[in-house]
Amino acid sequence: MNARTRRLTTAQALVRFLSAQYTERDGVRRRLIAGTWGIFGHGNVAGVGQALVEVGEDVMPFHQGRNEQSMVHAAVGYARQLNRLSAQAVTTSIGPGATNLVTGAALATINRLPVLLLPGDYFASHAPDPLLQQLEHPVEADVSVNDTLRPVSRYFDRITRPEALIPSALQAMRVLADPAETGAVTLALPQDVQAEAYDWPEEFFAERVWSVRRPAPDPVELTAAVEAIRSAERPLIVAGGGVHHSEAEQALKAFVEATGVPVASTQAGKGSLRHDHPSDLGGIGHTGTAVSDDLARTADLVIGVGTRYTDFTTASGTLFQNPEVRFLNVNITGFDAHKLAARTLVCDARSGLERLLEALTGHRVSEAYEAEYRSGKDRWDEIVEAVYRADDENAVPTQTQVLGALDAAVGDDDVVINAAGSLPGDLHKLWRSRSPRQYHLEYGYSCMGYEIPAGIGVQQAAPGTPVWALVGDGTYLMMPTEIVTAVQEGLPVNIVLIQNHGYASIGGLSQEIGGERFGTAYRFRAADGTFTGDPLPVDLAANAASLGMDVLRAKSVRELREALAAARASDRPTCVYVETDPAPTAPPAEAWWDVPVAETASREAAVEARERYERQVADRRRHL
Repeated sequence: MNARTRRLTTAQALVRFLSAQYTERDGVRRRLIAGTWGIFGHGNVAGVGQALVEVGEDVMPFHQGRNEQSMVHAAVGYARQLNRLSAQAVTTSIGPGATNLVTGAALATINRLPVLLLPGDYFASHAPDPLLQQLEHPVEADVSVNDTLRPVSRYFDRITRPEALIPSALQAMRVLADPAETGAVTLALPQDVQAEAYDWPEEFFAERVWSVRRPAPDPVELTAAVEAIRSAERPLIVAGGGVHHSEAEQALKAFVEATGVPVASTQAGKGSLRHDHPSDLGGIGHTGTAVSDDLARTADLVIGVGTRYTDFTTASGTLFQNPEVRFLNVNITGFDAHKLAARTLVCDARSGLERLLEALTGHRVSEAYEAEYRSGKDRWDEIVEAVYRADDENAVPTQTQVLGALDAAVGDDDVVINAAGSLPGDLHKLWRSRSPRQYHLEYGYSCMGYEIPAGIGVQQAAPGTPVWALVGDGTYLMMPTEIVTAVQEGLPVNIVLIQNHGYASIGGLSQEIGGERFGTAYRFRAADGTFTGDPLPVDLAANAASLGMDVLRAKSVRELREALAAARASDRPTCVYVETDPAPTAPPAEAWWDVPVAETASREAAVEARERYERQVADRRRHL
């Protein structure tokens, strides 16, 4: 080795390179890759595994996972909590360890959140061929199971020679740090190349700082946007996750206080304003509030800020019904900004809001419009109070009363995490967010099993912050294994485990669209072969305890309040287990969601559901 090169294996070089990468925004510097999650097997144990041992914890912290998908979820939770300015890597063996990454990678990319994936791969030399767990493709010998990660990655490369790592690693960091391109990044690592030595240029290991830019709006676009806002009588802001990612909450607050424009939020954007701000109307769309959806139907200008407009937000194209409605989208990506044939302001959300505010000096919506939406907000607040309230403290709680008890227990900076089931809809309508990062809903992929590992990632990103993972029995049974990691690392993640004996959300949807709740209950088979017998004798609380958690069982509203308080005060991972009254108590949906119904059927439930579907789908619009 001479002064200008260093002889290392490819894996050793990669780990040292990653340890020297940083992001910087607004003068704040962070590690770009702050740690590595891993489960080892043949394919990474002698490569990346040995490299991690070689450098030590001070250079690259290591986190031991139990499930590869869970490790990605934990890394995503970490990156989201830190506004995408810091990320984590995930290393796996070849074969099933690698393919287990696919769901987590899809979740990261859909939500525009950075994570670095380092799956092991076949031998680049093809010396042992085939090897254990290798997929043999009869006409494409360079294909491996890792190619399943291509469509869900924002950047993908297979490193078949040591020196190929240099340009690929730099591209990987560029994508991870780019707010317009970020998502899952995959560097597939053939196991022989991981262990192969090479003389690496010292410059490869030099500290690099990747600037996370805040692009300003184009002047021409800005002028058109200002004109659109000034001419609108009923403007409505739809705040998406980009408000949080760009730390634009204060800019949004200043904008609405100056202009009086109300704000409705997507799942990712909820908390952009405090719930008690006069301009905050809560969620929008299929799971939105009555006041948000009523205003959306009559809005003449919809201002999307950092949102990608899913079907839940637009009520499958049926929500924005004003014949004169137009759209203005502030987004850092042109891809999202151009949706709904909108006027565009392609820029950082904070920069865009600040420039708009400067250009709109003196402009404000009418007093009548402000009075209208504030009155609607007051009426919705009364509905929330009613469904949160428990008149009998000794009764079994409903799901909305569980949320009411949690609302009373948490502090302003606690983080509440959820992703799937019936809880996202209830939370979007009812949760009263008190700080920008309190409401952590993964609804881009709505992945069952996300909540517990994401709680670990959030706890790593914000030590000392009380974290609550809300899970139903269906979600819990998907992926409880990272409880062991929380116990091992001493991370006091709190789980609120709600037992309702089945897939409550899909059960309700199934009933609505003529599926008659088929296959959605966790029960024994009845004599007719259907799953309508007694509830299964599954003790999920005992399972959580067997994995090392402290478990508090609550059988009434009173016991639930006491258990939540005890969990928040504990310094250990704690599970609050509660069986709920299954009677639905949340307000019904204020807008439609398109789930196609059988066009022809013999069963009455499906026939009636199709009639409803045809009435609702007739309201769909294409905004051109």
